[in-house]
Amino acid sequence: MRLKRFLVILWVVLIACSMQAQERRRFDPKKFEADMEQFITSHAGLTPQESSVFFPLYREMQGKQRTLFGEMRRYRHTNTDDDKVSAEAIEKQDAIDIEIKKIQQQYHQKFMDVLPASKVFKIIRAEEKFHHQAFRRAAMRRQR
Repeated sequence: MRLKRFLVILWVVLIACSMQAQERRRFDPKKFEADMEQFITSHAGLTPQESSVFFPLYREMQGKQRTLFGEMRRYRHTNTDDDKVSAEAIEKQDAIDIEIKKIQQQYHQKFMDVLPASKVFKIIRAEEKFHHQAFRRAAMRRQR
């Protein structure tokens, strides 16, 4: 009887620990965005006034790009055994990539209309660095 109780308690503790570990690994888009904005602000040396002008434009750009990334995601399930379908998917993904770059180019110009080019360049580099570090952290978590 004692062994059964011990095993039940052990089982409950293991499940609770497992659930807690899973909760820590869930992606929180709001936290990711806040962390990224803080990283960009500090690495680009943005003042509170500059941040208040820049980030609404930045979020607008990201929203437009996110829509296109969603379209691109549809092609993950392309039948790779069908050359015609694969060729169409490649062409459509290439067109989406170009559209994403055009949006980026338009918004970089808008950023330079409200901030000095040197700060915009620092923002671009900070964003790349943040994404690189986030990708590396996520890969490390998956390896555990």
